[in-house]
Amino acid sequence: MNAAKRREIFRRLHEDNPEPKTELAYASPFELLIAVILSAQATDVGVNKATAKLYPVANTPETIYALGVAGLSEYIKTIGLYNSKAKNVIETCRLLIERHASQVPDNREALEALPGVGRKTANVVLNTAFRHPVMAVDTHIFRVSNRTGIAPGKNVVDVEHKLVKFVPKEYLLDAHHWLILHGRYVCQARKPRCGSCRIEDLCEYRDKTAID
Repeated sequence: MNAAKRREIFRRLHEDNPEPKTELAYASPFELLIAVILSAQATDVGVNKATAKLYPVANTPETIYALGVAGLSEYIKTIGLYNSKAKNVIETCRLLIERHASQVPDNREALEALPGVGRKTANVVLNTAFRHPVMAVDTHIFRVSNRTGIAPGKNVVDVEHKLVKFVPKEYLLDAHHWLILHGRYVCQARKPRCGSCRIEDLCEYRDKTAID
């Protein structure tokens, strides 16, 4: 795909949604960090239902740490893998308190040193909370990038690097959200809704559908 096509794709996505936001509910970098840790192999809707009960009770490293694994598990038991996630969150809270004065660090190395935080989670926090021009590649973004031809790659890190390189700089900060939402609601895995796709004429996918 050439640069002109990419620019027009992101121009249209920006035109349709000038200020895209994550669908995870949060009111601070710490709430976002915990929500993203909980969202692994879970839906944003499911995470939001759990944190809607958790955050009014505990939404700081100290208050969540005070719950302990058993106490936290009661709030997040509707989320898949909640036992291991509870352990990771409690340990993350301890490390934030002891190493970072209870603040979420705004650099990748420190974030990835926290339990339950991998490259994707770190990128989400860096981009969404701290507005770093990084790209968190999940299954939606990986699919959209390869299917459309925007940034094809064999693995998520390959796609991440290509997106950072190829997305026009003025659109890079919000590209993560546009691509996730596009993959979630339009360019879906099994049946892409090509018939109602805003960028269908620019997309290089060969097996387009008539579904709208």
